[in-house]
Amino acid sequence: MSTTFTEETRLRAREIIARYPADRSRSALLPLLHLVQSEEGYVSPAGVEFCAEVLGLNKAQVGAVATFYTMYKRKPTGDYLVSVCTNTMCDVLGGQAVYDTLAEHLGVGHEETTADGKITLEHAECLAACDYGPVMTVNYDFFDNVEPQGALGVVEELRAGGRPMPTRGARLCTLKEMAVQLAGFADERDGAVADGGPGEPSLRGLRLAERHGISVPGYDPKTPIRSKAEADRAAAEAKAKAEAEKPAPAPEPARAGTAGNAGVGEPATPAAASGSTAPDVKAPDDKSPQVRTAETRQPDARTAVADAPGTKLPVDGPAPAPRDARAAEAAGAAANPPAGDGKPAGDAADAQERNLKDAEAGTDADGADPADASGTGVRK
Repeated sequence: MSTTFTEETRLRAREIIARYPADRSRSALLPLLHLVQSEEGYVSPAGVEFCAEVLGLNKAQVGAVATFYTMYKRKPTGDYLVSVCTNTMCDVLGGQAVYDTLAEHLGVGHEETTADGKITLEHAECLAACDYGPVMTVNYDFFDNVEPQGALGVVEELRAGGRPMPTRGARLCTLKEMAVQLAGFADERDGAVADGGPGEPSLRGLRLAERHGISVPGYDPKTPIRSKAEADRAAAEAKAKAEAEKPAPAPEPARAGTAGNAGVGEPATPAAASGSTAPDVKAPDDKSPQVRTAETRQPDARTAVADAPGTKLPVDGPAPAPRDARAAEAAGAAANPPAGDGKPAGDAADAQERNLKDAEAGTDADGADPADASGTGVRK
């Protein structure tokens, strides 16, 4: 395996995996892909191999996920990923003009990076901010209601080493720094989350709740998030308490009498009462709905059927003779002609006829006994 990744990345990978149950470690793949992207700036073949090894997967399984989501980049990306929405709403409001202006000014196209390695440009199908359109994001932080000249000002400030303030959210960071956060780790930059703020439409719901006195009962925003060990311990204590409070089962009534003297000591069993010989059927609640449905629609010799008048348990009949098999095959072929001029597999009549004759004679085509065809006594 490649030794590209630092020891810090490996420690963080183990921390990510520890967030999930031992038998669900594969769920850690998405944050792990962000983690390797935070070190290399994209998900490289070495990153795919790293994720596969720490999760016990093969590279094809990791690659299938990495190529499905657009946030995982498969080639080196600039410090700042500039995404311009060109979907319907933003396009109508001028999003395409913003993208075209940036592409011409930077000299790059979709998913291409400037020569200085600062800016990667892409057009996005939707950035989920139609009420702010046209929108542009830089490393997934929003710049709302942009117009071509304003977008040019943002990218030029980025290229000059500045970090313009997004319309909403915290101060900008590089794509690698953002990938660390997407992997589930806090932004450790001093004061990084103190800047910026939510947009006015985002606060509308909060203000309505405050005006009408709506709140979540018992909610304390300062409540710390419990660790997995604390959550497991609390769940175990709750389960033990529920078991202790469960009422003791009622004692079973004394059994006196037998199936033949119903009414003397206990009720007669169904067989004694009705004389039925149908096998016992498990209570419906013991079976899943799918199993009950399948047994109802198509019972077979291994499925107990309900004790209903006229119901019989089917039994397996003798295997069809070779001649019957040939007739059934011919009837099936006649009833299912091939579509167009295509031929179904194995429709060579001479080969079928020869095989049937060999089966009737109990020999292979060369006259050898099929039971000894391989020299080891294994039938073909």
